[in-house]
Formats: sequence, C-alpha cells, structure tokens
Amino acid sequence: MKRKAMDNLIKWKNSNDRKPLLLYGARQVGKTYLVKEFGNKFFKDIIYVNFETNNIVSQIINENITPEFIIKNLEVIFGRVIDKDNTLIFFDEIQKNTRALTSLKYFCEDAPEYYVIGAGSLLGVHINKKDFSFPVGKVDFLTIYPLTFEEFLINTNNTLLVDTIKECYINNKTISDAIHKKALELYYDYLIIGGMPEVVKEYINTNSLINAIDYQKDIIESYKNDITKYSEPSYAPKILSAFDSIPVQLAKDNKKFQYKLIQKGGTSTIFGDSINWLVNAGIVNKCIKTKIGLPLKMYEELESFKIYMNDVGLLTNLSEFPIYLIKNREAVNETMIGMLTENYVASSLKYNNLNLNYWKNDYDSKLDFILQSEKGLIIPIEVKTSTHIKSRSLNNYMKEFKPKYGIRLSTKNFGFKNNIKSVPLYAVFCINKKSLDEF
Repeated sequence: MKRKAMDNLIKWKNSNDRKPLLLYGARQVGKTYLVKEFGNKFFKDIIYVNFETNNIVSQIINENITPEFIIKNLEVIFGRVIDKDNTLIFFDEIQKNTRALTSLKYFCEDAPEYYVIGAGSLLGVHINKKDFSFPVGKVDFLTIYPLTFEEFLINTNNTLLVDTIKECYINNKTISDAIHKKALELYYDYLIIGGMPEVVKEYINTNSLINAIDYQKDIIESYKNDITKYSEPSYAPKILSAFDSIPVQLAKDNKKFQYKLIQKGGTSTIFGDSINWLVNAGIVNKCIKTKIGLPLKMYEELESFKIYMNDVGLLTNLSEFPIYLIKNREAVNETMIGMLTENYVASSLKYNNLNLNYWKNDYDSKLDFILQSEKGLIIPIEVKTSTHIKSRSLNNYMKEFKPKYGIRLSTKNFGFKNNIKSVPLYAVFCINKKSLDEF
C-alpha cells in the first residue's frame, strides 16, 4: 500500500542529524508493514526483532544495552553482518522490553551512524507511566495513523481525482458535477470502510463492503484485548466502559464528553485516567474546547472536550450503524450521520498534525473545530452533513471575531461567499497548517 508516511521515513534516513526513530500509533495502523517495506526498498538488509516473540534478543538486551554488545549479538543470532550504511535495525513491539527502549539513548550517543527504528502499539501508554524514565531528546518521533481519505483514493486507483481535488481547493475552483458526485460516493464508502490498512486491503481485493467490515470487528476486539491485557486490573473495566460509551457520546447534539453517560454518577475522578489511557494508546482523539486567542493552546478549557475514534470506519462498526443508511442518506437523520461526519473530519485534521479544538459561547453558538495556522491565523470550521448549510453559529463567529476567512464543510461544491470558503467533505485532506495560510 502507498503511504504518505514513507516520505517521512525517507527524510529521516537522509537526515544528517538523524537519531533512532520511534513510531507511535494504535494497533493495526500499519507500522510494521510500513517499516518493513521501507527497509526492503531502501536498505540492503533489515534485522527485524519482535519483542513479543523473540525471547533470545530480549535476554541479550536485558544483560547489556550498549550498542556494541547488541550489534555483535544480533549478528551472531541472525548470521549476518550489520553494515552501518546498509542495514536497518527494526525493534518491533519495543514497549515489551523497557531496556530496549533505553538502549535507543545509547545508540544516539555512542552509535548514531546506525539506522535504528523502534515501534509499538502501546508506546504512548508505556511511556506515560510514572515509573518510566524516557530518553528525552535522544530519539526522533513519527506517529502513524490509519489511511487518510487521500491515501484511500490513491490506493483505489483514484490518484487523478486527488490531483483534481487539490487543484480546486487551492484555486477555489468549482469541480464538475460528475466528478463531485463520484468523489462524494467514495467519501461515503470511506465512512463505512475507514482507513485501517487490512480493512482497505480487503475492500480493494474483494470490492465488498461486507467483507471489509468483518476485519473491523477483529480490530475492535484487539483493542479491547489490549485494554484488558496491558492496563492495570483495577482500571481495565473503566477503560472498556469509556470505550464502549463513545457512540453514545457522539450521538448527542451536544457532543461534549459526559462521564455520567459511562455510568450513573460517573466523574472525571473515576474515569479521567481511562480517557487518558485511550488517548495515549492512539485509540481515540481528544478535541478540547477553547476560547479565542493566540496561541489557542493557552486558551484551552481542559475540562471540556469531545472524544472521537481514531478511525471513522471503526466508529461506524462500533456503533453498529447499518450500511444502507449511509449509502441512502435520505433514510437517516442528520444527528446520526453527523456523528460519523464529524469524527471523519476530526481524524482527517489529526492526520495532518493539526491540534483539535472546538468553540462554544455562553449562548447557543458553537463551532465544530477551531484551527491555528502555521503563521498564527485562527480559522473557524463548521461541519454540515449535506447541502443544507444554514446556520447562525459560523455567521455569528465571523461577526464577533472577524477572522480572515472561515471554512464550511458540507456536500456542496467548492466556492467562496461572504468570506466563507465552501469545501466539500471529501476535500478535508487538503486542510493543513500551511494551506490555511495560503488562502
């Protein structure tokens, strides 16, 4: 599969001040496949160690974590010489061996000439443990997400459509009705399929939505198994309850996360750590309420937030959302399809390394997302599920704060009116910090 993250790996390889690289990301977002493909394409050899299954290497690293000792023993175990210029050393599921994580510090300090990558499904959870000392400043980081809608289009032989969407977004140019309709149909397919690599691969191979979503159930179960296996026994039931409550949280018109919806009498004291676990595991994304001011980070109201799944397809499955209701938009109410739409937008923005914030005033005006550009512009975003775009919130925001422009996402075509940029939902992947400034 073609992944944009490959460009980041190539950039890391060619960097003069390269450090060992740590890949974050939830389970089954494609980290292992991506690094192996990278190793096979750009190195003569790859030494692959999975710490869930390779006890021999674990024992060696537990004995000594100096690079010289590790490399010498890896050569003996694998029967191959490790060439610093042509061999990639890949430590997978590295969170299973704390000493292996610590060894990255010494690779950085004593053997920076070697190419070393570590990856793990629960790195965020492990690193955020209070008793873990992380080698700050000694590693580079890269987060791997599910496939974006752009990547979905590329891997389904729609690269020319991607180019056309980008051109229309940059130039505020209307796209032809036929192409607009095709892009929307693919977008609705993506709401069902999402971007988990195995799900997309099955869809491509079989051209079947039903076959593809069967894989989603396995992924959701693997998430739940991880919660049970890797969280503290006293926290596991709380984390599972918080996870299962996500569809209920997003089905409300007011999508602010409410602990009482997990269980009667629920509070942040009871469930706060559970939410943090899900965020650190990469399973969910948190969107925090903010006041308007630069930088937005300083105006966040941390106690008020929304929670979205890391992948819209998984949310569709977790919600047991009937496929025909998505394919036949006439038969579903706006709040329910809005749940998936907003989650899709949140994930798309997160994939583009944008911080997730939303805004609400003391009355009835609210905006789904507030973004900060590279140069410090604050851009409001309103999300609509269809061509019915009448709403007071964005207009009220524009009058009160007078931003350079606003963005309205909907199923309408590209356009610009009353200082509001109309962007079709299928073009959200075009929105990033740089493009917000280039308007």
